[in-house]
Order: sequence, then C-alpha cells, then structure tokens
Amino acid sequence: MAKVQVGLVQMSCTSNKQENLDKAIVKIREAAAKGAQIVCLQELFTSLYFCDVEDYSNFDLAEAIPGPSTDALAEVAKELGVVIIASLFEKRTAGLYHNTTAVLDADGAYLGKYRKMHIPDDPAFYEKFYFTPGDLGYKVFQTKFAKIGVLICWDQWYPEASRITALMGAEILFYPTAIGWATDQDEETNKDQYNAWQTIQRSHAVANGVPVVSVNRVGFEQGGAMKFWGGSFATNAQGRILYLSSHDEEETEVVALDLAESDFFRKHWPFLRDRRIDSYQPITKRFIDED
Repeated sequence: MAKVQVGLVQMSCTSNKQENLDKAIVKIREAAAKGAQIVCLQELFTSLYFCDVEDYSNFDLAEAIPGPSTDALAEVAKELGVVIIASLFEKRTAGLYHNTTAVLDADGAYLGKYRKMHIPDDPAFYEKFYFTPGDLGYKVFQTKFAKIGVLICWDQWYPEASRITALMGAEILFYPTAIGWATDQDEETNKDQYNAWQTIQRSHAVANGVPVVSVNRVGFEQGGAMKFWGGSFATNAQGRILYLSSHDEEETEVVALDLAESDFFRKHWPFLRDRRIDSYQPITKRFIDED
C-alpha cells in the first residue's frame, strides 16, 4: 500500500482521566470517519501534563500496559479498523514507572510498546522525577497499513533516535509530544522555540527519507502559566509540510502519506548509501576529549 491515511488528534485535557480517554475515543472516531487508517494521539493524553510539579500523588495516574486504557482502545481499533498510537503513563511494578506508547493494530491486537528513551528535567518539565528511561530500545511495529516507528517528545531532539528507528525499517516516524510556551515569554522567543522544534523534526524526515508525524497537545495548563502550543504537523519524506495545525484550537485532521516517495527521495538523495558507518564510533562518547 503506497498511500496511508494518517490521523492527527490535537486536543486539550482536563484533570479527569476517564473524561480525557472518552474524548480521545470520540476524536479517533472522527478521524476514522474522515478516512484515517492510523491515528496518533498526543503524549500522556489521559491527563493534564502533570510533570510541572514533583508530586507523589501523580503516580496514581499510572497504569499497566497492556491495561485498562489499551483494552478500551483495542475495542475501538477493532471496531473501526484503525491503528491507534496511544501515549500512556505506565506503572511497570511498584516504584517503577515509564512514559510509554502502546500500539494497537487495526484488528485490536496489542503490538507492543515503546518506552521513552530521553527523559528531560527542566523547570515545569520534571520528568526524571516520574519516569525511568526506556529499556526496550528503539522500536518499530508492523501494522496492517505500514511499518511505523514511534518516539516520544524529548526524543524528537535527537537525530540518533530517528536514525536508528529509520534503519530498523520504519516507514513513518511518529512523535506524540507535549510541549508549550511559558506564558510570560515574549513572542519572539515563542516563535524561535516553535521553529526549532519543527525544524529538527523536519530534518529527521530529510535525513532518513521518511514522513514524520508530530502530535502535540493544546490549551492552557499549570494554572495558566503554560500554553501548550499545538502546532501538530505532518511532513512527506523530504520534509515538506503537508499539514500544520493551529496553536490554539483542538483539531482532528487526516493526511495522506505517500510511502512510495521514500524510495524516490532515497535514490535521488542517497544519504543512507553514503553513510560512513566505519567512522561513527566516536558518537557513543559523551564528549570527545581526552577524558
């Protein structure tokens, strides 16, 4: 199948977990009605972005994967015949938690999960307090419609993560994400931050010759101190923007991705062919110095 219809669900969230899950299911149905075959939800879509504070009570939001949310979404995936990419807060065992994305195939089958590898620790993004770094490595999932690679938010800044996932055979890179602006920032800083975020992900499409789909949340959280900037987008395999959402509104959109373009662009821009893999050993160092 050369063309795949991909649904992007950009939404705001509340403090009610069931309400958010129900809302996401409504939007998955909207995407499917528009022809979506693969639907991607934003990072941690069943809750507000709770990592703005270090609060032990927030661990109560976590659940097993597979678990209640994946069970509910599996039924929807099977009913609608769509693949669902669902980012959830995983409780692995007592005291061990991950930021994890589950993938459900179009027949409702649970294909597996990816645990976020890169964990930030910035003001209002205290993820190291909650999440253990992923230990499953980078992952691809053979779904009914395409072999997909899933990475999560902070992973999007790392070309190594996208490269490895593409080399594993991913035909599309998906990034569920949650990122926003501090509302006391000036507009120029806001624009620079968003442009950097979009640019690095478009570069993953160019470098690897695969489409990229990035799905962000929207709306004010953290008592109005944070505006999650939306701006979800999809590119083709040469980094061209095919769809770009607003910074302010909830949106459910479906975009056609032509997977045959990857072969065309990789032939004409043979970046994979010309990689000097014999020279890359130093990249595994933290910094290249004498220590």
